[in-house]
Amino acid sequence: MARMHTRRKGQSGSRRPSTLRIPEWMDKEKDAEWVENKVIELAKAGNSPSMIGMILRDQYGVPLVRVIAQKRILNIIHENNLERQVPEDLRNLIAKALRIRKHMEENKRDFVSKRGLQLIESKIHRLSKYYRKKRVLPADWKYSPDQAAVLLR
Repeated sequence: MARMHTRRKGQSGSRRPSTLRIPEWMDKEKDAEWVENKVIELAKAGNSPSMIGMILRDQYGVPLVRVIAQKRILNIIHENNLERQVPEDLRNLIAKALRIRKHMEENKRDFVSKRGLQLIESKIHRLSKYYRKKRVLPADWKYSPDQAAVLLR
């Protein structure tokens, strides 16, 4: 499938481990309760859900939280009331838009970045509309570049 704002195709990534069973090479001491406690601990430390998954994979040898705990990382975070106001993907787009705006202040004639900012902000508006519809965000939530820095805190 092609990318959103270009006609290029994406690159294929690495293959995920099997989602059906716990691999035999994994430590037996890491059960569902241990994984949930580690997810809660990492979420309290301020890590995003994708960062939690990478930390568990790289440092603790947990291939997929969903296979072991029978829950997704976001579900564990939601059950313990540790979720952030703005979802992670929307937050990343807002941070990217802020970086481009800062670049645009220093480089006023960079029209390629100006176009990139327009594309990113259209993605932000589209995604925020989706999250308002799914009631993840409040119905009156609106993205504004002036308030974007406050949203990221």
